[in-house]
Amino acid sequence: MSIAPGRYTLGPESAELLVHTGRRGGAAKAGHDLVIEVSSWSATLELADDPAQSSLALSADGGSLRVREGHGGMTKLGDDDKRGITQTIDDEVLRGGAIEFRSAAVEAGAQPGQLRIEGELDLVGTTRPVEFELNLGDDGHLTGEATIVQSEWGIKPYSTLFGALKVADEVNVTVEAELPG
Repeated sequence: MSIAPGRYTLGPESAELLVHTGRRGGAAKAGHDLVIEVSSWSATLELADDPAQSSLALSADGGSLRVREGHGGMTKLGDDDKRGITQTIDDEVLRGGAIEFRSAAVEAGAQPGQLRIEGELDLVGTTRPVEFELNLGDDGHLTGEATIVQSEWGIKPYSTLFGALKVADEVNVTVEAELPG
């Protein structure tokens, strides 16, 4: 492993946790692909010489998601639009609930500095398995990405225009951080 073993604490002051959405439906051109920032979260990454002894735990406030930017669409996504989408996420999608992840197994990935992590994600009161990879660079740079299928957690992807514009069921969650040396 390229980063020294130890306990690393991550959060908005040292890392970015983002949700990336897409759009579907007959009116998809009218909508936006969103980048949503999780503004209140913390994670603890315990790295051991033996990856199997490593662990990851993350806790996020479901009410802290903020629309950072929107791509595509027929019009530019303005600040009022961003606030409205943020409110809808809080009121109708996540309902301000806590988001929790706990690793159950960690193993070395296919590439040097890569960890394959399996665990349980608790989202809107439903717990399901998730797996993803973290990439740990020699310089302390950490990246990771997980695909979450909303309907697997009982979340009905948001739709409008009588269902002609929908948020895609799959969303990508990314993390990027610089671990102290």
